[in-house]
Amino acid sequence: MIPKTEINDILREYDRKNITVGTLGSHSALNIFKGAKEEGFNTVCVCKKKSEIVYKRFPLADQILIVEDFGELLDDKVQEKLRQENTILVPHGSFNAYIGTRNIVDKLRVPLFGNRELLHWETDRETQREWLKKAGLTLPKIFENPDDIDGLVIAKFPGAMGGKGYFIADSPESFHKKAKDMLKRGHITRENLENIHLQEYVIGVNVYPLYFYSPLTREVELLGMDKRYESTVDSIGKIPANEQLEINVNPTYTVVGNFPIVARESLLPELLRMGENVVEVSKQIAPPGIIGPFCLETVITDDLKIYTFEISARIVAGSNVGIGTSPYAYLKYGEGMYMGRRIAREIKNAISNNELEKVVY
Repeated sequence: MIPKTEINDILREYDRKNITVGTLGSHSALNIFKGAKEEGFNTVCVCKKKSEIVYKRFPLADQILIVEDFGELLDDKVQEKLRQENTILVPHGSFNAYIGTRNIVDKLRVPLFGNRELLHWETDRETQREWLKKAGLTLPKIFENPDDIDGLVIAKFPGAMGGKGYFIADSPESFHKKAKDMLKRGHITRENLENIHLQEYVIGVNVYPLYFYSPLTREVELLGMDKRYESTVDSIGKIPANEQLEINVNPTYTVVGNFPIVARESLLPELLRMGENVVEVSKQIAPPGIIGPFCLETVITDDLKIYTFEISARIVAGSNVGIGTSPYAYLKYGEGMYMGRRIAREIKNAISNNELEKVVY
């Protein structure tokens, strides 16, 4: 693990009047870059050639570094270039998926906004569950073995896969049948099956509250809320029931987009307490705890019970729905605040207060 003292040494060499905000060109990069530009920072995008068109059509990146593979972020030459530009990287889901949290913790010698150790906690479902339980949240039941399935479950896989390959089963027989089908269709691999996570399927509405914790103000902020638009499960209702039975559909949960949500106000006290509890526990398990954005992935039942099934300890793609329009960010800050800008504002405030070491690890 790269010691914090080494990151602090790198920060001491930075020109703090010319900080660059950088990230990988995918996931929520436009959100991050727009916020950085609005707070007066230079920006750099580490991008694959096929995605370059996005960052040219939405010209928010001052520099675009083309790589063949996101893993090149770990190359000495790329890291040196980023450090020369006084870059602070903002992690998102593609860091977890394509670089790996162990590599981020052990090999990425570019200052990172947030707590890189918590990214490692996030990607391990067992440690993640331990974290949420310690925070007193209500969690769905877990099945250790497919042969133990005795009710509706959702089969999930490790990492930031965006729901790809997830499926529902209600018995050991249906699990094995659907797993075989998913393998055949190329949605999952044998390795995925070896690391499967079987979670009770709670019937309710998916709601994803988007939080920000500031070590500078020591406040948990609720900046947005969203739900996912998933293929093919969200389109299955367009097919008549008798035809669904005929074609034997095995729907997937691949995320293709997100919708904004405004929750009924009576749910807000509990959602805010949940966020605060998660932050407090994070300080115990991986000091100094959460820095910046995080998201709880929840299901709310018809009796308004809130189940939490995952946490993301960084900016999530669902926060993109709030760019310039989030009602919760508006209630707190007025016009123009959203997650990408809130990240940049925290970096800006930390520089002004000479507290950059508090938010960069």
